[in-house]
Amino acid sequence: MEKQSTEEKIKAAARKLFIEKGFAATKTRDIAEEADINIALMNYYFKSKEKLFDAILEEAFQYFPGKLISILEEEISIEEKVTKFVTTHSEMLKSNPLVPIFVLSELRNNPQKFVEKIGMHEILTDGVLVNQLKREAAKGNIKKISPIHFLINMISLTVFPFIIQPALLTLENLNADIFNNLIDERKQMIPEILMNQIRI
Repeated sequence: MEKQSTEEKIKAAARKLFIEKGFAATKTRDIAEEADINIALMNYYFKSKEKLFDAILEEAFQYFPGKLISILEEEISIEEKVTKFVTTHSEMLKSNPLVPIFVLSELRNNPQKFVEKIGMHEILTDGVLVNQLKREAAKGNIKKISPIHFLINMISLTVFPFIIQPALLTLENLNADIFNNLIDERKQMIPEILMNQIRI
């Protein structure tokens, strides 16, 4: 219990500082001070700042793919699915703003592992959303569109503000509360943008 408590205290401190200052600007000493422990104890649990960073991101990312893929696989309308996906994804990212960094790192260092981890091949070849788009286009209910383009647009429109969040927060009159309001506005805008893309 003590070990778990200390590890969690270190991760909570590191998570807070990584979000506030960024990885590069956060020093090991800063994390130790925030967690109210000495550096030697921190190094006992996590050998380096990089290993601590990886542990936090791996933990945060664990439940992302399953929850989002389950939405894509639901038997509901395309519009309902897009709205639910964008809303859920946005809320998850608001709670875990470091995840996009982890995803970019994984894509750069282990693309095959990442693809296998989230089941990307299955989603893009025989997923419910892919088949819906094809079926509705064949019926003439929506415009024909590449499912890959549709998924890329849905994910990137949702994720990109979180990738550039540190830069946005340097702007005058833009703080965390305003950023979250911006994300809430985008939860309404993005489904409309995507549906306008395929509406007849």
